[in-house]
Amino acid sequence: MSSAPSSTIRRSGPWSQSRVREFLAEARIPMRLAANTDSGFPVVLSLWFLPEEDQLLGAVHQGARIAKRLKEDPRCAFEIAPDEPPYRGVRGQAMASLEVKGSGELLERLLNRYLGSTDSSLGRFLLGRADEELVVRLRPTWIASWDYTRRMEDALE
Repeated sequence: MSSAPSSTIRRSGPWSQSRVREFLAEARIPMRLAANTDSGFPVVLSLWFLPEEDQLLGAVHQGARIAKRLKEDPRCAFEIAPDEPPYRGVRGQAMASLEVKGSGELLERLLNRYLGSTDSSLGRFLLGRADEELVVRLRPTWIASWDYTRRMEDALE
């Protein structure tokens, strides 16, 4: 697997590249993924993700509308941020690709990351149809971080 060199990704915000990677590795929250639609209005959905080098991986069913939208227009945007204060996170723009190979392995990794195990009715359901899943690979072109921890410090006491 090749990834775009990190120098081709525009970056902004207070966090270093290593801090962004650390945040993404630790985050156990879904990514909000925005894709373009035929109507011209974007659509946003939540998707479990796994950071891998300078890319973000997710899985979707091959019949999902988001798969169709990303095939038609691979330009997308994402945000990974907790809903509770202090507000902080990572957002960006990316080019998406859809891959058949590796979806079963990715599903196992996602289930372990988010649920701690594949041994649940959801895990069995998803793995039972792994051959119908696609890997969504996001190759960011721009990443921005933000962190309002200091700004919100006295508001949270």
